Amino acid sequence: MSSSVVEVRQALAQRVRVTNDSLVVDLADGRTLAVPLAWYPRLAHGTSSRRSKWRLIGRGEGIHWPDLDEDISVEGLLAGQASDESRMSLQKWLKARRVPSSKRIQPASRARRRTSPDLRPGAEKSGHDR
Repeated sequence: MSSSVVEVRQALAQRVRVTNDSLVVDLADGRTLAVPLAWYPRLAHGTSSRRSKWRLIGRGEGIHWPDLDEDISVEGLLAGQASDESRMSLQKWLKARRVPSSKRIQPASRARRRTSPDLRPGAEKSGHDR
């Protein structure tokens, strides 16, 4: 009985697209993988702008989204592995992305109300303040 040697080449990502419901990865060997976006909650919660900012890891062994702190390996995609991030970790990440109310920019009308009348531009000072 004869056996043949099969050369196994590593699958490498070449191009990445994220749609409203899928992560689509074109491989260097011509295959295209599409997996549900729901498998990767950080991508699912990201804006289209942040999803579009990706880079290949290594020669294409994986994909990294710096704005979303997400890394996905091509090997994991081929194996059908969804994110294994815990619910607690995801909730912590989502909470950290929110801007605290104390750091939000307030509308100009509110900012003016909080300014002392004596400190407003153009306000005249009384005689005893000069």
